[in-house]
Amino acid sequence: MELKRVVVTGLGALTPIGNNISEYWDGLKNGRSGCAPITYFDAEKFKTRFACEIKNFDPLQHFDRKEARKLDRFAQYALVSSDEAIKDAGIDLDTVDKFRVGVIWGAGIGGIETFQNEVKNFAEGDGTPRFNPFFIPKMIADIAPGNISIKHGFMGPNYTTVSACASSANAMIDALNYIRLNHCDIIVTGGSEAAVTQAGVGGFNAMHALSTRNESPETASRPFDATRDGFVLGEGAGALILEEYEHAKARGAKIYAEVIGGGMSSDAYHMTAPHPDGIGVERVMHNCLRDAGIDASEVDAINTHGTSTPLGDVAELKAISKVFGAHANDININSTKSMTGHLLGAAGAIEAIASILSMQHNLVPPTINHTTVDENIDPSLNLTLNKAQEREVNIAMSNTFGFGGHNACVLFRKLIE
Repeated sequence: MELKRVVVTGLGALTPIGNNISEYWDGLKNGRSGCAPITYFDAEKFKTRFACEIKNFDPLQHFDRKEARKLDRFAQYALVSSDEAIKDAGIDLDTVDKFRVGVIWGAGIGGIETFQNEVKNFAEGDGTPRFNPFFIPKMIADIAPGNISIKHGFMGPNYTTVSACASSANAMIDALNYIRLNHCDIIVTGGSEAAVTQAGVGGFNAMHALSTRNESPETASRPFDATRDGFVLGEGAGALILEEYEHAKARGAKIYAEVIGGGMSSDAYHMTAPHPDGIGVERVMHNCLRDAGIDASEVDAINTHGTSTPLGDVAELKAISKVFGAHANDININSTKSMTGHLLGAAGAIEAIASILSMQHNLVPPTINHTTVDENIDPSLNLTLNKAQEREVNIAMSNTFGFGGHNACVLFRKLIE
């Protein structure tokens, strides 16, 4: 069976450095930090008192008051970003075959704020179980794609992938394969997360995962820097419209890029720590290259998982050196988490979008906040430090990994007719 070609025809983003694609790209290319003191709750007693929150987002600009109350923030973000992507793709909702349009969405946690607030309210009450009737529908991770499908009447495959921080990358790979196998013409994919909550920050603090650079939040996310001390929690959403190439061509759609491969692997090592030698990461990149049918020497840019953790950054760069050999020195490697923070289940989506925009503009966004060389990192690697770099980007790789040892990798290429 000949596999169908898959292209990207629409993009949407809601991030800590921009509330749409245009603003997001402006933040990326200019190296803007999205990190600031937490405003959602009083974080004075927390070890970490900052995060990469969405700015200037008013749900009542997108939903009526009744609808907004029924949606956790992660679902609000999903609907807003997917609306932008659908509009960007120019899909005619009146004529498209909605049985062949699906929604595959990633979320690592889902409605953690809803869960937190409902349990707090119960604990502070008189013991009578008075729960909001929307508690469960607001909380469950699959409600985001469910609501996207309900809003637009999409009746193809509809589900959520949950693999911690690899969730939306896994969603994109599933979407790629559904279209390749001719099960769908179009899939809305991506991911959303809204874990900047007391439970989210407190939980990650308890496992010593977050940076505690409270004196300088805007510089706290510093991938590859010797002084990095943990990741910065972010929130938001990224949406991509994946479409079968001939279907997109027939309706005259603009095409951002072709999705040429996806790879997955497992570290099978530790619940939260990566394998120190990057074995699982090495394998996932090999798997992705093989799936795409290209040679490692063809890759121009890699948007790394690059969370700004002491172990993770080194393991990933070791793996890149092993997979790409001498060519690794010719690749622009970066971590956009230095600007957005770590969006957990939405990370793969917004970073895939960053890779696609890098190809569109032939510009690789910087890894900001780098001041001190880490002697454990190969100095010959081009980590695109502190300033965006212009270069021809024809093929870009996006890496995303999650607690539990989940590894996912996606490859994009400029369209070849």
